[in-house]
Amino acid sequence: MLESLGWLASSPWIYAVVALSVLLDVFLPVLPSGVLVITAATAAAAGTTTATSVAGRVPGEVPSLLILILCAATASVLGDLVAYRLARRGGDRFDRAIARSRRLTKAQARLGATLARGGGALVVIARFAPAGRSVVSLGAGAAQRRAREFLPWSALAGVAWAGYSVGLGYFGGQWLGASWVGAAVSVGALFAAGAVAAYVMRRRPAPQPATETA
Repeated sequence: MLESLGWLASSPWIYAVVALSVLLDVFLPVLPSGVLVITAATAAAAGTTTATSVAGRVPGEVPSLLILILCAATASVLGDLVAYRLARRGGDRFDRAIARSRRLTKAQARLGATLARGGGALVVIARFAPAGRSVVSLGAGAAQRRAREFLPWSALAGVAWAGYSVGLGYFGGQWLGASWVGAAVSVGALFAAGAVAAYVMRRRPAPQPATETA
């Protein structure tokens, strides 16, 4: 993995690619945003990258962990905000699309009641679950929740996810070496967290929707 992505991890463009991938995966959950974050963090753990040129091997810049976290977290919040705004302004057509999906309908009701009670743990948990970010962001907008109820939790979720992903890549590289083994173990740990988050979301009881809306 590092051999194939080393040229990118050694370039400042890694931050733009990570940010764009995280921004868009709220609409395209198949994008490997988490894998990119982990790969860049693993390259940082290595201290050097495998960037090459026609003249031979050349040293590359080591990605900054802090900048990686800031880029990933900021892009996560911006993507959530875009999805939230689109769903909030979607009107009846979007409501009908929500109604056709049992998963989205349940998530919308659960999230609306949770935010109305002043809690947002579901937003943070959903950030780790496969497609959970999409369901929660669209559900919050479709439920017409106020931005101040949703965005602080979205920001916390983005920071938690970005910090966890960067930490996996960095410490995996430190402990297992900057190789495909270390990266694979780190990615596996990210997927494991996603599976746990998905299980918790399914097991949480769905409260009655709150009557108060924006």
